[in-house]
Amino acid sequence: MSTSDSSFSEKFRGLSFSFRIARRYLFSKKSHNAINIISGISAGGVAVGTMALVCVLSVFNGFESLITNLFSAFDPDLKITLTHGKSFDLNSKEFNDVRKLKSVAYFTEVIEENALLRFKDKQMPASIKGVGKDFEKMTRIDSIMYDGKFRTYDGAFQRSVTGIGVASTLGLSAHFIDPLYIYAPKRTGKINLVRPETSFNQVATFVSGIFAVKQLQYDDHYVLVSIELARDLFEYQQNKVSAIELKIKSGYKSDEVQKQIKEILGERFQVKNRYEQQESFFKIMKIEKWITYLILSFILLIASFNIIGSLSMLIIDKKADIQTLRNLGADNQLIKRVFLFEGWMISLVGAIAGTLLGATLCLLQEYFGLLKLGTGYVVNAYPVVTKLPDLLLVFGTVLLMGFFTALYPVRYIHTNENQND
Repeated sequence: MSTSDSSFSEKFRGLSFSFRIARRYLFSKKSHNAINIISGISAGGVAVGTMALVCVLSVFNGFESLITNLFSAFDPDLKITLTHGKSFDLNSKEFNDVRKLKSVAYFTEVIEENALLRFKDKQMPASIKGVGKDFEKMTRIDSIMYDGKFRTYDGAFQRSVTGIGVASTLGLSAHFIDPLYIYAPKRTGKINLVRPETSFNQVATFVSGIFAVKQLQYDDHYVLVSIELARDLFEYQQNKVSAIELKIKSGYKSDEVQKQIKEILGERFQVKNRYEQQESFFKIMKIEKWITYLILSFILLIASFNIIGSLSMLIIDKKADIQTLRNLGADNQLIKRVFLFEGWMISLVGAIAGTLLGATLCLLQEYFGLLKLGTGYVVNAYPVVTKLPDLLLVFGTVLLMGFFTALYPVRYIHTNENQND
């Protein structure tokens, strides 16, 4: 056997010996019962903190998943807009290539501009979104209809679909026979100071439905109309649009299709997936999640400080054992490892118990909805999604904290040895 192999074998036996002694100290009865109690409290505190961290992160995952589903009913899989500018022409080889992609299920033209709404004696500004015939197939708009049906043209009259916030402000309903008027400033021509109303294009629509995304940026601002109406209202040329919305066929990965379309269109256009379309919102949610993680980790660190007291009392209680080990030839490093393993095992017991308990509670809530929210909410129970990476992160965080909190009292052994000398 080589020298290196012999050295490794000795180190392994030393670690195994230290671990066996630490395990015996942890589960055996101490001469002072208070040490057992403090060790139990330390493990219990770590377990409670770990459970809380698992539950909170899972709740954040649940709310993120819920809001993503709400956005997915309105937002397309991919959205193409200009990097600089507002409108662009579809008559180009690049867009013809995008249309022909096998991964694209629906290719929908969109015109989106601001306008003024008037219903009877009430007025408000809004975002008018003109959509093509495939918009209903491309999104899950039917799943978020609050009243009426999604319809932008019925063969005789132009129809509109408003957000629930717009309908509430103007006093609209899907069954009213009074028209909703939309005004937009003319893009060409001069302003007539004598008759300023002639400077606006005006169309009348009848409300066919009201949608509720449960997000203010949509519910309180958006009105959906046909792209033909939007093109006439905002004076767009036949092939001009402000955006293109795409639905990806099942079996294709959105990220790969997005990359492919970016290569086709070049830097002049930006192609955004669902996350990027609501990037600021999801970034805020992630920041909130990780700030909460840091705060709870700090609380967990404070709970882990009980390990310092538990180890310090155990070291005092085992003075005779320490001296016996030294007389048998154990060096200071081996003795330190014994109590370092002891502190780490207290954290390990708390981490395992807390992670299992937290994961169990979250899974019960996820599948059975034990905690109810009551009526008037988007969902009946608290949304929870348990993710393995979060469980591993929490488990690793607890073990790391346990290791560092165990280091401090272990240093006392060296100090005590010097004092005895």
